[in-house]
Amino acid sequence: MKLNLTNPIVFFDLETTGVNVSHDRIVEICYLKVWPNGNETARTMRINPEMHIPEAATAVHGIHDEDVADCPTFRQVAKEVANDFEGCDIAGFNSNRFDVPMLAEEFLRADVDIDLSRHRFIDVQVIYHKMEQRTLSAAYKFYCGRNLEDAHSAEGDTRATYEVLQAQLDLYPELKNDIDFLSEFSSFKDNVDFAGRIVYNSNHIEVFNFGKYKDRPVVEVLQRDPSYYRWMMDGDFALNTKQVLTRIKLANRC
Repeated sequence: MKLNLTNPIVFFDLETTGVNVSHDRIVEICYLKVWPNGNETARTMRINPEMHIPEAATAVHGIHDEDVADCPTFRQVAKEVANDFEGCDIAGFNSNRFDVPMLAEEFLRADVDIDLSRHRFIDVQVIYHKMEQRTLSAAYKFYCGRNLEDAHSAEGDTRATYEVLQAQLDLYPELKNDIDFLSEFSSFKDNVDFAGRIVYNSNHIEVFNFGKYKDRPVVEVLQRDPSYYRWMMDGDFALNTKQVLTRIKLANRC
């Protein structure tokens, strides 16, 4: 089923040096931009992560240090990527948990001002898991009837994600062909930051989602234990998490 779009939508996938958003870096990004009139533009870029690509990561995506040695850094292409994403809805496979937080982190490192939280997100994996509980390769086989030959390449996974979402709309009549609905259906609605370190509780109050202050209101903790803010700012937390924490602190004069 053709997507019913009001904005352009960008399907994207990242290959990285690992899965730690705070420390790892992008080595390849692919995005497929689909316009409301059905036109498509696609782009794949190898990125020099400015660090060694661990062998475990290479075993997954096949990209070695020498493959990206002469490629641009993310900082060098960040503004260009941000321009391509601006004003678009964003979709991916496991993107809400990993690709979006990683991309947001890289934009912050590159000092590029793009507020991804203003975009609508569709995570095709969430839709799939709610309906069938499998992986992207299995999803592609199940929904599209073909084997995913180039799994774990950013370009292959991006195209497959787009095709799977179209097939999901064909298969499940309860899924509305509407970006607002799909974004709501596939979102993690409780997250305040992309990493989920701060979430909304049932009363829509921002609370910590980890550690000794888990489930405690952020404002209350910052007022009673001001040192906790500095501990987090100096700690191994994503830049986006620190940004959200600072916003809460300033808004409430903690």
